[in-house]
Amino acid sequence: MEPCNPVARATVTDLVFPMDVEASIHAPRESRDRFNPRIRTRNVARQMAVVGLALALAGCSAAEFYWQGVSGQYELLSRSRPIPEVVRDMPDSVLKTKLAQVQAMRAFATHDLALPENGSYTRYSDVGRSYVVWNVFAAPPLSLSARQWCFPVAGCVEYRGYFAEADARAEAARLTAEGYDVHVAGVPAYSTLGWFDDPVLSTFIRYRDAELARLVFHELAHQVVYVKDDAAFNESFAVAVEEAGLARWQAAQKGSADAAQFADDVARIQRMRNDFRAMIRTTRDRLAALYAGDLPGKEKSARKAEIFADMAKEHERLKVESNGAVVFDRWFASGANNAGIVAAGLYADRVPQFAALLAEEHGDLPRFYERVRSLAAMPKAERDRALTAFGSRAPTTVAAPRL
Repeated sequence: MEPCNPVARATVTDLVFPMDVEASIHAPRESRDRFNPRIRTRNVARQMAVVGLALALAGCSAAEFYWQGVSGQYELLSRSRPIPEVVRDMPDSVLKTKLAQVQAMRAFATHDLALPENGSYTRYSDVGRSYVVWNVFAAPPLSLSARQWCFPVAGCVEYRGYFAEADARAEAARLTAEGYDVHVAGVPAYSTLGWFDDPVLSTFIRYRDAELARLVFHELAHQVVYVKDDAAFNESFAVAVEEAGLARWQAAQKGSADAAQFADDVARIQRMRNDFRAMIRTTRDRLAALYAGDLPGKEKSARKAEIFADMAKEHERLKVESNGAVVFDRWFASGANNAGIVAAGLYADRVPQFAALLAEEHGDLPRFYERVRSLAAMPKAERDRALTAFGSRAPTTVAAPRL
């Protein structure tokens, strides 16, 4: 058994499942009988007991490394309360309105988007901080091949998640000292994929309605399909579902008092997201060509700095065009480098292919999910080839549902 190492602190429950970028805990799905409170309590107790046993067997330093993850997840569960109870007791009228909106979005997700019907987003938890977790990404200084961390059950992923920002910053400093480019991103929510009933969190509840709907649909999509060792597949699928879901939620709001403002928000945010994706894609292509070339390392480093400087100028230009919107300033502040490009790519790389697949199914989400599950069952190389084939016929707009 290893000796205690006070520096070895870390992530959620990486021994069993890591934090996903948006972020998901990757693990097998549990029974959907969680509406029964006795079953729910028993499941939580069993899951925590399994993790505790694993910690006990892992040795002193490993146990210390993983313990903050177990306690972080337990904190979320212990703080959560049923939304009707919070609405009844909470004097904050804005929070009450937002929670009512989430309940409507949650019902819409099940009935109109065919997303799982379970106890997720039926409870509320105030976590008392800006983000629920912080994810750390790392990549070599002259490569876009991300550093990976591998875990039982979840497989290998391109990030590591921490409930405590200080721990994430410490890991980032360690990786930087090893010579990596490092990107640290605070994330407002994650999905446990059925291990627990994920609560609505204070970290995102006050988002504008368009972003709130996106987040709920995205996180529930993670419960539909998860592919081991393929974070880009998982995230791009969830983004495709969130965008299709948002379009349908927007259509359902027509005639409401806030419909015009909601439509303006959706259009503005989608435009900025598209601009950001294009900027990331252009920068990544330039970097990939540079790193694959034969220039000496010192000259590659100089060219790399020029490429990121060009990217920063493009970002400033886009901000001017959008009347000073600072929505992506946080990404630049978190590390505009190879690791940041890797992080952004997880959300964007395969979205057009999934949108094309949804269009082929005429917007029929249950059939789309079945097609995605078929892709998920393929070996990665075969799955990548199949997705790439969809890219040649990717639509420019989200597919409308078939009537």
